Parts: sequence; C-alpha cells; structure tokens
Amino acid sequence: MKAVKARITKGLQKGSIIETCDNSGAKRLRIFGVKRMKTVHGRNPTCGVGDLILASVIKGRPDMRKQVVFAVIVRQKKEYLRPNGLRVKFEDNAAVVLKDDKGNPKGTLFKGPIAKEVAERWPAIAKLAPMAL
Repeated sequence: MKAVKARITKGLQKGSIIETCDNSGAKRLRIFGVKRMKTVHGRNPTCGVGDLILASVIKGRPDMRKQVVFAVIVRQKKEYLRPNGLRVKFEDNAAVVLKDDKGNPKGTLFKGPIAKEVAERWPAIAKLAPMAL
C-alpha cells in the first residue's frame, strides 16, 4: 500500500454510518475500527479517503447483515487538500467492501466516481472504477 501525497482531512470517525457504492450486497456500513492507525489511548479513531476500515453491515442482503467486513473509503463530504492546492469534496460518504485486507473488492461494479488518492493506493479498486476524480 502506497502513501497518499494529499493532506487528507479525516472526515469520518468510529460509529459513522456510510453507504456502499458497489454491488457486494451490503448497502449501509457502521465503522467500528480503522486499520493501520495509531493514536492516543482513549481517542476515537478517525478515517478519510483511502483508509482501510473494519465495518459491520447494518443494511443489505440478509446473508450480509451483521457481518464484519473490510472496506475502503472512496468518497467523503469533508474537503481535503491536494498538493497542487486544489480542495476536493464529494456529495456523499461512500465505501467499497473488500474480500480481504489485501485490497480485492467483493463487488464487480461501482456506482459513481472514486477519489484519485484511492486509485493510486488501491490498484484493484482502480481497475473497476468508472472514473477517478
């Protein structure tokens, strides 16, 4: 996994509910953990575009509900800064459900654009994405 060049403001935290933008069967996720994040004891973990999260499925197909899944944040409402000075923000918060923590997506079709930072960091997601902004 490559480092992200942009200065990403962490717009989501533990307990946030986000939509999925793939056809994996999950519709809505609740974040309960952020992988590869170190913080002060007792602080709520936060995440932004391109981060790997642990989430539970709270709405979706019956066989997917109440499952713990890995996911990657692909869009966030909170704006963040790119190295060229451009500020980027999306209309919604969205994630892509993964098969494992290696980065292979569970779904085969994505709805809407994904952030360019996600495409750089997760090549398997970039292959299936309709467009990267």
